[in-house]
Parts: sequence; structure tokens; C-alpha cells
Amino acid sequence: MAMAVGGDQGGPKSDINVTPLVDVMLVLLIIMMIVAPMLQKGVDVRLPTATNSSDKPETQDQTVLAVKADRTVYINAVQVPMSDLRRKMDEAMESKTQKLVLIKADEDAPYGTVMEAMDELRAGGIEDMGLITEKKTKGGK
Repeated sequence: MAMAVGGDQGGPKSDINVTPLVDVMLVLLIIMMIVAPMLQKGVDVRLPTATNSSDKPETQDQTVLAVKADRTVYINAVQVPMSDLRRKMDEAMESKTQKLVLIKADEDAPYGTVMEAMDELRAGGIEDMGLITEKKTKGGK
């Protein structure tokens, strides 16, 4: 805090006190650092492991289809009914230049549900699909 002590100044001081501003900005920075990873999480599924998988960088432009173990289907973390999958996927892919869908299926999801979702994608004109897996570690799983 700026304070005039003694002397003939007598008037108010015109310096800006930036300490409260810095405190508020640090709190906002900490909040953003905590919240940002939570926003990128998406749908929580237990992915199967694979030995020969390649790393693909994740971008915001990717379209992800998630299938949970209880047969619920999500497009970019928004739940959609299987009967409405083709229409919702067309809406999601409308502005995309690359017609690639990454499928993120739970390892306990029924195989038939994953194949039904893939058939709906093919019927909607999407031929490029990728399966997301966890990389198998050397110590077992």
C-alpha cells in the first residue's frame, strides 16, 4: 500500500495499488489450470490395450464416437440414441474437411453395439474410422 508519511505533501497519492489485481489474477490462473484438464476428458471408458498401436495427436477438430459398456453412444461427449446416430453424426461432420471418426469403445462394450455404430457411420458415408486403444506396457497389461 502506498502511503504518504510526513512532509508537506498532504494530498492524495496517485499511485495505483496493483497487489489486489495480482492476487485476483493468480486465483483465476489457478482455477483455469484445474478446470482445463476436466473439460478435455470426454466420456469415461476403459479402453482395451494393444501392443502395436501408434500415437496420434489429439486435436479439437477430431470427431470421437464413444461406446460405453452399458451400450450408450456419445458423439463428442454428447449422448445420442443409436436410432439418431446417423443424423447427429452428419451434423457433427458437416463443417469438417477430414471425414475421420475415432471410435473409443469400452473394453466391456458388446461387440455387436460397436459394429452397429460402425454400420451406421458407413451408411452415413463415413469410411475412415480409427479405434482408440491404450498402449500395452511391458509389465503385463
